[in-house]
Amino acid sequence: MLNIYFGDMPSAIYNTEIYFKNTYEDSWILDDFAKKVIKKVDGSDVIDAQAIKSPVLGIIPPTELSGGVKTLLLIKNCPDEVFNASTCGDNCARFILELAKAKDVTINLRHIMDFDKAKFTAKVLNDNSIVHNMEELLPIAARYV
Repeated sequence: MLNIYFGDMPSAIYNTEIYFKNTYEDSWILDDFAKKVIKKVDGSDVIDAQAIKSPVLGIIPPTELSGGVKTLLLIKNCPDEVFNASTCGDNCARFILELAKAKDVTINLRHIMDFDKAKFTAKVLNDNSIVHNMEELLPIAARYV
């Protein structure tokens, strides 16, 4: 299930850029999920663990991936931590939901992420309410951001 805490959360890792740089492992990049999000979010292709082919930047290391991709990989590979998912664009929302279908995922949001028309189950930790779509999430999230 997806758990969301809106607003300032002292225990959340806010600077996902630095955390990724100092934590990621080569195996993360070679994972099927990683290859998919790198392709769909950044429009890039994994060549090997240290080389990603970007249509804009050329060959880049994993540390040059977008903030959204890095945060998705952190959420997947560091399940005991809570990350600031506001570093993700709305194009990452479906991948957050995909991860939350497989295991419990807790994220911190400092904005209202658009999960579009997806049906999902999420618990808003600020008040322990359960929501199933954007229509239910919006009024609750608006109270906290």
